[in-house]
This record gives sequence, C-alpha cells and structure tokens, in this order.
Amino acid sequence: MEALTVAVTYGTALFEAARDIGKVEAIAGELTDLEQIFKDEKAFFDLIRNPGIGAAEKKESINAVFKGRVEEELLNFLFILVDKRRFGQFPGIVKAFHKQMNDNLGISIGAIYSAVPLSDDRLGRFEEETGKLLRKNVKLENTVDAELLGGVKILIEGKLIDASIRKRLSSLKEQLM
Repeated sequence: MEALTVAVTYGTALFEAARDIGKVEAIAGELTDLEQIFKDEKAFFDLIRNPGIGAAEKKESINAVFKGRVEEELLNFLFILVDKRRFGQFPGIVKAFHKQMNDNLGISIGAIYSAVPLSDDRLGRFEEETGKLLRKNVKLENTVDAELLGGVKILIEGKLIDASIRKRLSSLKEQLM
C-alpha cells in the first residue's frame, strides 16, 4: 500500500509541475519512452535502484545517458527519485502520472478483451460506443483472450460489459430453462 501511495504522490506532483510549465504532453511521452528503456535495459534500471551505489554515481549515470534527450524538468525529477531512494517506484509513478493526465482530460481508460486482435477502426467504434454509454471520453486497450469464443468483454471504471458469445449462450440457456 505504501508503494502505491508513494507512486501516486510522486506521479501527481510531476503531473502538476508539468501542467504548470505547459509540458504535460512532452513529459508524458518521455516518461513512456523511459519506462520502455528501463524495461529493455533492466541492468541499467537495477543499477539505478541499487542501494549499494551512491546517489552521486547514479546521477552521473542518468545525466550521461539522458541529458539533452529528455526535458530538463524530467531529468531533475529523476535526480529527486535517486535522492529520495524512490527510483524503484518509477513504473507506478509513470502510471499515476498518466492517470492524472487522463483524468484532467476527462478520459477513462479501460480494457477490451477479444478472441482476435481488433483493427484500429473497430477499436475506435468500441471506444465511441462505450463513451456514449458512459457519457465520457473512452480509450480502450485491446488484449487478446484465447478463452473467448467470440465477441468482446470491456472492463472500464470497475464495470464489466460482457458481449461475449459465451455470455450470450449462458443467457440463452437460462431463458430456455
């Protein structure tokens, strides 16, 4: 629970700072890129999180790799994470930042599960229809679920919209009984 609180606190603070200086979009993109870099270069991420390595050495490494490649404010934020020994929370901080950004823009993020990958056009139609239903702007992330026979399941804001064939068959069975 503490890790979640830390991530939300830092993610919110970064979002508010980015909003104040008008760099929300730039920092959001760079955060996503950094998150991918840290996933791809796990050894580098582990080095920065390692408590046995001094803060000065970690900052030198971060500076050498990212200076001039990310916004100065984001670079300073990374230094703060090193100083406060919170770098391990980076993935959660990125998630919290994006949640704040989406909340600020009035966008609800959800998941759509389908038996096969959805085309961008079809995904867009599901987003539009779900948005009308919830009266919000909706962004859905498609996940393939081999358990589905067909149709889709949409999970958004703790609500499940089940339009799967399995659900329809189950409902038909109940009606027949």
